[in-house]
Amino acid sequence: MKIYSNVVSTIIRIVFCVVLAVITGVLAQAIFYLGPVPYTMQNAGIVLSALLLPPRYALFSQLLYLMLIALGFPIASGFRGGLAILLGYTGGYLAGFPIASTAMSILSRWYLKRVGRSLSRINRKDFIILLAFSAIASIPIYVLGFIVFTSYALSNERLFQWVEGVSKAIGLTISDKLFMIFIASVAIFIPQDILMDHAVALAMAKTISIYLESRGIDIE
Repeated sequence: MKIYSNVVSTIIRIVFCVVLAVITGVLAQAIFYLGPVPYTMQNAGIVLSALLLPPRYALFSQLLYLMLIALGFPIASGFRGGLAILLGYTGGYLAGFPIASTAMSILSRWYLKRVGRSLSRINRKDFIILLAFSAIASIPIYVLGFIVFTSYALSNERLFQWVEGVSKAIGLTISDKLFMIFIASVAIFIPQDILMDHAVALAMAKTISIYLESRGIDIE
């Protein structure tokens, strides 16, 4: 009976991995612009998979998302797909998704175990702390994204012109190229990622957890 239960739990987790990979792709299409800067809700999918799934399944979910992109499924932002997306100037951010999701899964479970609460019962203080953890877990996305984006921007005149356009749009008059690239490829995205994407993911995760508990479904 125990073996049967474990098999069922594993199947449920795998199904959630697939669903959350698809959700990440759907949220990647929610694009809005502030001037020349494109924002998406993609990071909500990363944090959501981390909160709902144990670390190795959170990792698998985001690896699956990248694999689907590589296979040509149009689930990268702008309904794009193909290996070229993973090898392009935004490939560094994408490479950070599995790392960030795994890290957030570990951090959130450590914290919830420490305070003795389930995700469905988090309070306002827990919400803020988990939001802070999501910012820490996202560091690999920004670091890898910056490294890859910089390597392209320094050798691609059109891409660097976009960087200059962003700097002008937010009123910055700086001449240091690396600092300009950091502002355009990392700094301008952090507030929206954390205060919108991550916050939405936390709220969704709590609601989903409440529903799953009411149905007696355990994916931990």
